[in-house]
Amino acid sequence: MSAPLRRRWLAVAGTAAALALVVGCTSNTPEDTSDDSTGAAPVAAGSGNDEPGDTVTIGFSAPAADHGWMGAITKSAVAEAEKYSDVELVQAEATNDVNLQISQIEQFINDGVDAIVLLPFDGAALTEVATQAMQAGIVVVNVDREFDDPNAARTTVLGDNYGMGVSAGHYICEQLGGTAGAKVAEIAGIDSLPLTQDRSRGFSDALGECGLEVSNRVAADFTVQGGEAAAANLLQAAPELDAIWNHDDDQGVGVLAAIENAGRDEFFMVGGAGSKNVMDAIKADNTVLKATVIYPSTQAADGIKLARLLVQGKSMSDLVEVEVPRTIQLYAPVVTKENVDRYLPTAFES
Repeated sequence: MSAPLRRRWLAVAGTAAALALVVGCTSNTPEDTSDDSTGAAPVAAGSGNDEPGDTVTIGFSAPAADHGWMGAITKSAVAEAEKYSDVELVQAEATNDVNLQISQIEQFINDGVDAIVLLPFDGAALTEVATQAMQAGIVVVNVDREFDDPNAARTTVLGDNYGMGVSAGHYICEQLGGTAGAKVAEIAGIDSLPLTQDRSRGFSDALGECGLEVSNRVAADFTVQGGEAAAANLLQAAPELDAIWNHDDDQGVGVLAAIENAGRDEFFMVGGAGSKNVMDAIKADNTVLKATVIYPSTQAADGIKLARLLVQGKSMSDLVEVEVPRTIQLYAPVVTKENVDRYLPTAFES
C-alpha cells in the first residue's frame, strides 16, 4: 500500500524491541469487477476486500519469541498489517507472564481499539479478559491456544495438533509398508500441554491403522537443548529403530545433533512445525530427516487479516457465506522432497 502503516507500541512493561519485518502472504485481490455494484455490509464474496476502507485499530499480543515458531508468528502478523494503509497495529510487548498479558488486553479495552488479535500464553487464563473485550464491542480473534469459552472470541484461528500426529503417523505407515514389529519412536514436546497430548493421540491413532505402535517415547521442551537431551536418552534406550517422529522442528535441531553424535542412521525421521532449516535438509536429502508436518506460523497473520475484514463488515471473498466463520482450522500437510518447494516460502527460521 502507498501509505505507510502507523504503528504505536503499547508500553506495558519496559520498552518493546522493534521487530524485523518479513514478506507476508500474497494478496487476495480478486479479478477486476469494475462493473459490479456493491450493497450493504457485509460485502459479498468476490468484492475487493483489499481495497482501503475505514481505519481499523488492531491490538496484538503474543507470548515471547523464545523459539523460532513463535518469533515467526509475531513477524508474520506485523508484516501482514504493513500491507494495509487502513490498519493501525498496536503491538503489546511479547510476554510469557499471564498477568502482564491480561493487563495488556485491559489496556487495549481502555484505549478503545477496534479489534484484538490474541495468541494467549494460557488460553484458560486469558478467557475472562477476552470476554470483557467482546462485551465492550471489540472484535477478538483468538489465535492458536483456545479460550475456555468460545464466546470469548468472534473468530478463532487454529492449527491442527491432532492432525499433525495423524499426518506423521500415516507417512510413517506408508514408508514402512506395514512392516510387522517395526520400531517407531516419538520425541514429544512439553507433555503437560494439551497440544502435545493431541499430537501424541493423533500419532498413536494413525499408527494403529497399519498395525504399528510407539515403541519408545520421550518428551522434550521445544528447545534445542531439550531436544538434544531427550534424543540422547532415547537413542541409548533403543539400540535399533525404524522411524522417529519429533513433534517440533525447533527442538529438532538438538535431536539431529544427538543423532549425529550417536552415529545412528538406520532409521528415518519426520519433523513437526515446518522450519526452514528442516525443509532445507529435506530438500538436500543427506540426513535421516525425510519429512516434516506443517503447523502454520501464519496463524496470527491470518488473524490480522480476519480482524480487518470483521471490523469493516467484509466477508471472506472465496466463500459464498457472507460472514467470517467462527472457527478456522489450518491443515497439517506432510512436506517431503517432492513438494518442499511449495512450502519453503512460508517456512520459519529455527
